[in-house]
Amino acid sequence: MTRTRDLDVVVYGATGFVGALTAEYLARSAPRSARIGLAGRSRAKLEKVRAELGPAAAQWPIIVANADDPASLTALAASAHVIVTTVGPYAKYGVDLVRACAEAGTDYADLSGEVLFGRECIDRFHDVAVASGARIVHACGFDSIPSDLGVHVLHQLVAADGEGDLTDTTLVVSSMRGGISGGTIDSMRNLVDTVKGDKSARRIAASPYSLSPDRTSEPDLGRQSDVEMPKGSDIAPGLGGRTAPFLMGSTNTRIVRRSNALRKWEYGRAFRYREVMSVGQSVLSPVFAAGVSAGLGALMAGLAFPPTRYVLDRVLPKPGEGPSEKARSTGHFTMDIYTRTSTGARYTSRVRAKGDPGYAATAVMLGESALALALDRDALPDTAGVLTPATAIGDALVDRLRTAGFEISARRN
Repeated sequence: MTRTRDLDVVVYGATGFVGALTAEYLARSAPRSARIGLAGRSRAKLEKVRAELGPAAAQWPIIVANADDPASLTALAASAHVIVTTVGPYAKYGVDLVRACAEAGTDYADLSGEVLFGRECIDRFHDVAVASGARIVHACGFDSIPSDLGVHVLHQLVAADGEGDLTDTTLVVSSMRGGISGGTIDSMRNLVDTVKGDKSARRIAASPYSLSPDRTSEPDLGRQSDVEMPKGSDIAPGLGGRTAPFLMGSTNTRIVRRSNALRKWEYGRAFRYREVMSVGQSVLSPVFAAGVSAGLGALMAGLAFPPTRYVLDRVLPKPGEGPSEKARSTGHFTMDIYTRTSTGARYTSRVRAKGDPGYAATAVMLGESALALALDRDALPDTAGVLTPATAIGDALVDRLRTAGFEISARRN
């Protein structure tokens, strides 16, 4: 589909914390020929952000658009090849923008880790986007690019070696330094409020295949829990230590399973996938693992109970807030994904990057996703609809992130 637009990329929500970081990354890293714009509710605030970005952004256009004004979002979608948005919670503020992009044939990328929002977009807009040629790509940050691309390159190597399908596969957060973002907390609040009185929403959120194109076609692999705590030796031979549940696993696992289904189960019909975080090998590791599991449950319960919700709202990060530049620069993450194939072979992939995962590294991932969608169109998979990073961008994003300093690798053990 040939499209003529005034701009290549527009950052919607550029006055927010992560939106400004993404704009800053694009001002620093995008080719000077890229046509980039900034969008949000306040022209004055957008002009202030643009002025702080330096000479590279001095001529970037400003577009005033508001989540409460569908007509402004329709105009926004028509202005660019790609809209990237950091305006969440997406279930509250994102639906009309997805609609506008799907109808206009405009590619879209966000930072959503919201399963119910993803399900709504699939049900309402997947066919619309297929018809218009739009790629609607959720989870283009720490949720869920490391997980999705890590499994993507793992599968590529296994397929190249002719070692069958992926079976039992586990992502282990081997190391991580950085805080949870205010936007993630706000999305958790919204999820709690939504499922509290809605049994159907609770069932969707709990299903391991909640984002699958056709849940009735998914294989029955038994119980797939988001709160598993396997020993390292149960994940891969020679891997020591204990593990605890990973907060973002409930979103990431569903994105990865959607990638498998969209690819007609190329990873395998017996592909089982889970995510955990390493808590070390000390005598206290089992206690710490149990504490993490209990803490996650307590956090969700606390957000659902008004008295504790009031206290938590006062101490947890708020949307639009974030760590200092020093804290962002000293953050990092390493994720290792272990699999056993249907032939019995063992493989591992690794995704590692510097920078606070939820802020600095996420700005890189979202920025490069946008640039790949806008500038690498000939290298993208030939597909459209409500997609995932691996199925919408795939190798083009792997190459860009490697150039940006990420390690994305796979090896046979």
